[in-house]
Order: sequence, then structure tokens, then C-alpha cells
Amino acid sequence: MSNLTLSIKQTYFDQIKAGEKKFEEREIRPNNISKYCEVDDEGFVLEDEKDEPVTRKYDTITFLTGAYKGTREKMIVEVKESYTVILFDEATGDEITYEHDGETYTAAIIRYELGKIIC
Repeated sequence: MSNLTLSIKQTYFDQIKAGEKKFEEREIRPNNISKYCEVDDEGFVLEDEKDEPVTRKYDTITFLTGAYKGTREKMIVEVKESYTVILFDEATGDEITYEHDGETYTAAIIRYELGKIIC
């Protein structure tokens, strides 16, 4: 069983706990890409047969909230599905890109569809 640990604001934590928030999204950046996507030995994202990024599979997410000192409230939630969403410029319809250390990246987020609260 694989688990991802994420810190979130108390408001969102409470919404998940109440069953109001059914997903969690995170921006995919060069410094966290291997946390959210499968990558090759050179750090490039692997793609499936539809040329979609292959997301790293997690069974659960542990959400932590509060200060980084002492005991933090936590909750473990089932992950039903995960997928990436490429971001597009609304005006032009083009993919949004940005530069980082001389490389061009496509702006994207990963979306986790949340299931039942385990504990």
C-alpha cells in the first residue's frame, strides 16, 4: 500500500472530513514531478499510449494540518483515482508553459479523487 503525505490548510482539512471536498489538486513543478508522476532515469515524465503523463499511484493520502511543531491533526483518505490536467490559456487556447533552469515545461496539475476516510 502506497501513501502520499500532504500538508493542507485547516479549512480544506475540515471540508474533506465533512465530505464536502472530494478532490485535492497540486501544481506539478520540476522540483516535485517525481512525487506526482512516473519518470525515467533522466527525470522525464513517462507517457501512456494516449500521450498522457503516467501518474504515480497512491492508495491513500495522509493529510496533515496545523503548525509544524508538536502534534499535528492528521487524516488518512483513500485515493480513488489520480490524473493530470494540462493548463491552457483561455484567450489563445494554447498550453501554458514556463521556463525553469533553461528548460521549458508545460503547466499542469495533478488531481486526486478522494474516497472514504480511513482514519
